[in-house]
Amino acid sequence: MHDSTDAKSLDPKAVMLWRMQRLIRLLVVTIPMLIAVGIAAASVVRSELVIVLVITLIAVNGVLAISWPALEYGAFRYAVRDEDLLVQSGVLFKRWSSIPHNRIQHVDTRQGPMERIFGLSRLLVFTAAGMSADGSIPGLRTAEAERLRDLLSRRGGDDGV
Repeated sequence: MHDSTDAKSLDPKAVMLWRMQRLIRLLVVTIPMLIAVGIAAASVVRSELVIVLVITLIAVNGVLAISWPALEYGAFRYAVRDEDLLVQSGVLFKRWSSIPHNRIQHVDTRQGPMERIFGLSRLLVFTAAGMSADGSIPGLRTAEAERLRDLLSRRGGDDGV
Protein backbone atom coordinates (compact mmCIF):
# COMPACT_ATOMS: atom_id res chain seq x y z
CA MET A 1 0.00 0.00 0.00
CA HIS A 2 1.25 3.41 -0.80
CA ASP A 3 -0.09 6.91 -0.29
CA SER A 4 0.23 9.75 2.17
CA THR A 5 -1.70 7.67 4.71
CA ASP A 6 0.24 4.74 6.16
CA ALA A 7 -1.37 1.31 6.14
CA LYS A 8 -2.55 0.14 9.53
CA SER A 9 -2.63 -3.31 11.11
CA LEU A 10 -5.40 -4.87 13.13
CA ASP A 11 -5.33 -5.09 16.90
CA PRO A 12 -2.96 -7.92 17.95
CA LYS A 13 -5.75 -9.42 20.11
CA ALA A 14 -7.41 -10.44 16.81
CA VAL A 15 -4.98 -13.38 16.58
CA MET A 16 -6.14 -14.81 19.91
CA LEU A 17 -9.79 -14.16 19.04
CA TRP A 18 -9.46 -16.00 15.73
CA ARG A 19 -7.61 -18.87 17.42
CA MET A 20 -10.37 -19.23 20.00
CA GLN A 21 -13.07 -19.13 17.30
CA ARG A 22 -11.27 -21.78 15.25
CA LEU A 23 -10.66 -24.03 18.26
CA ILE A 24 -14.33 -23.80 19.27
CA ARG A 25 -15.34 -24.66 15.69
CA LEU A 26 -12.89 -27.57 15.79
CA LEU A 27 -14.39 -28.91 19.03
CA VAL A 28 -18.05 -28.31 18.18
CA VAL A 29 -18.17 -29.05 14.44
CA THR A 30 -15.04 -30.58 12.94
CA ILE A 31 -14.17 -33.27 15.50
CA PRO A 32 -17.73 -34.63 15.80
CA MET A 33 -18.07 -34.61 12.01
CA LEU A 34 -14.76 -36.45 11.52
CA ILE A 35 -15.71 -39.01 14.15
CA ALA A 36 -19.10 -39.59 12.47
CA VAL A 37 -17.45 -39.97 9.05
CA GLY A 38 -14.84 -42.26 10.61
CA ILE A 39 -17.51 -44.51 12.14
CA ALA A 40 -19.28 -44.73 8.79
CA ALA A 41 -16.01 -45.38 6.93
CA ALA A 42 -14.97 -48.08 9.42
CA SER A 43 -17.62 -50.37 8.01
CA VAL A 44 -15.93 -50.19 4.59
CA VAL A 45 -12.22 -49.68 5.36
CA ARG A 46 -10.02 -51.18 8.08
CA SER A 47 -10.79 -49.42 11.35
CA GLU A 48 -7.07 -48.91 12.17
CA LEU A 49 -6.64 -46.92 8.96
CA VAL A 50 -9.75 -44.85 9.71
CA ILE A 51 -8.53 -44.09 13.24
CA VAL A 52 -5.12 -42.93 11.95
CA LEU A 53 -6.79 -40.79 9.27
CA VAL A 54 -9.25 -39.18 11.71
CA ILE A 55 -6.51 -38.44 14.26
CA THR A 56 -4.29 -36.98 11.51
CA LEU A 57 -7.09 -34.73 10.24
CA ILE A 58 -7.88 -33.55 13.76
CA ALA A 59 -4.19 -32.79 14.39
CA VAL A 60 -3.82 -30.90 11.09
CA ASN A 61 -6.95 -28.87 11.84
CA GLY A 62 -5.63 -28.14 15.34
CA VAL A 63 -2.29 -26.92 13.99
CA LEU A 64 -4.08 -24.72 11.45
CA ALA A 65 -6.41 -23.34 14.14
CA ILE A 66 -3.35 -22.24 16.11
CA SER A 67 -1.03 -21.06 13.31
CA TRP A 68 -3.29 -19.69 10.54
CA PRO A 69 -4.68 -16.68 12.47
CA ALA A 70 -1.17 -15.24 12.89
CA LEU A 71 -0.63 -15.53 9.14
CA GLU A 72 -3.98 -13.85 8.43
CA TYR A 73 -3.13 -11.06 10.88
CA GLY A 74 0.23 -10.48 9.20
CA ALA A 75 -1.39 -10.27 5.76
CA PHE A 76 -4.16 -7.82 6.70
CA ARG A 77 -3.68 -4.06 6.27
CA TYR A 78 -6.00 -1.15 5.68
CA ALA A 79 -5.65 2.53 4.86
CA VAL A 80 -8.10 5.40 4.67
CA ARG A 81 -6.73 7.39 1.77
CA ASP A 82 -7.91 10.70 0.29
CA GLU A 83 -10.21 9.07 -2.26
CA ASP A 84 -10.87 5.57 -0.94
CA LEU A 85 -10.59 2.89 1.69
CA LEU A 86 -7.98 0.31 0.70
CA VAL A 87 -8.04 -3.13 2.32
CA GLN A 88 -5.36 -5.78 1.78
CA SER A 89 -5.88 -9.37 2.91
CA GLY A 90 -5.09 -12.96 2.04
CA VAL A 91 -2.37 -15.38 3.05
CA LEU A 92 -2.10 -17.59 -0.03
CA PHE A 93 -4.03 -15.37 -2.41
CA LYS A 94 -3.52 -11.64 -1.87
CA ARG A 95 -6.57 -9.42 -2.27
CA TRP A 96 -6.66 -5.65 -2.50
CA SER A 97 -10.05 -3.93 -2.29
CA SER A 98 -10.51 -0.25 -2.98
CA ILE A 99 -13.81 1.31 -1.96
CA PRO A 100 -14.14 4.91 -3.18
CA HIS A 101 -15.56 7.24 -0.52
CA ASN A 102 -18.21 8.52 -2.93
CA ARG A 103 -19.60 4.96 -3.32
CA ILE A 104 -20.06 4.32 0.40
CA GLN A 105 -23.75 4.12 1.34
CA HIS A 106 -23.34 3.30 5.02
CA VAL A 107 -20.85 1.88 7.48
CA ASP A 108 -21.65 -0.45 10.40
CA THR A 109 -19.74 -1.82 13.34
CA ARG A 110 -20.58 -5.31 14.59
CA GLN A 111 -19.51 -7.16 17.69
CA GLY A 112 -20.30 -10.77 18.54
CA PRO A 113 -19.97 -12.31 22.00
CA MET A 114 -16.37 -13.47 21.47
CA GLU A 115 -15.37 -10.10 20.02
CA ARG A 116 -16.94 -8.37 23.03
CA ILE A 117 -14.77 -10.48 25.38
CA PHE A 118 -11.64 -9.29 23.53
CA GLY A 119 -12.84 -5.67 23.17
CA LEU A 120 -12.84 -5.94 19.37
CA SER A 121 -15.31 -5.11 16.61
CA ARG A 122 -15.72 -5.52 12.85
CA LEU A 123 -16.21 -2.61 10.49
CA LEU A 124 -18.55 -3.31 7.56
CA VAL A 125 -18.66 -0.96 4.58
CA PHE A 126 -21.67 -1.04 2.26
CA THR A 127 -21.98 0.52 -1.20
CA ALA A 128 -24.92 0.82 -3.57
CA ALA A 129 -23.70 -2.33 -5.34
CA GLY A 130 -25.44 -4.83 -3.08
CA MET A 131 -27.09 -5.93 0.12
CA SER A 132 -23.97 -7.42 1.71
CA ALA A 133 -20.87 -5.61 2.92
CA ASP A 134 -18.44 -4.69 0.15
CA GLY A 135 -15.60 -4.22 2.60
CA SER A 136 -14.88 -5.64 6.02
CA ILE A 137 -12.17 -4.92 8.55
CA PRO A 138 -12.25 -7.44 11.42
CA GLY A 139 -10.21 -7.33 14.60
CA LEU A 140 -10.34 -3.60 15.33
CA ARG A 141 -10.39 -2.18 18.82
CA THR A 142 -14.00 -1.11 19.34
CA ALA A 143 -13.07 2.57 19.73
CA GLU A 144 -11.06 2.43 16.47
CA ALA A 145 -13.94 0.69 14.64
CA GLU A 146 -16.33 3.39 15.82
CA ARG A 147 -13.89 6.16 14.84
CA LEU A 148 -13.46 4.66 11.36
CA ARG A 149 -17.22 4.17 11.01
CA ASP A 150 -17.83 7.85 11.75
CA LEU A 151 -14.95 9.04 9.56
CA LEU A 152 -15.99 6.96 6.54
CA SER A 153 -19.64 7.91 6.98
CA ARG A 154 -18.72 11.62 6.91
CA ARG A 155 -16.41 11.20 3.91
CA GLY A 156 -19.05 9.26 2.02
CA GLY A 157 -21.61 11.95 2.78
CA ASP A 158 -19.20 14.75 1.82
CA ASP A 159 -18.74 13.24 -1.62
CA GLY A 160 -22.41 13.44 -2.48
CA VAL A 161 -23.67 10.01 -1.47
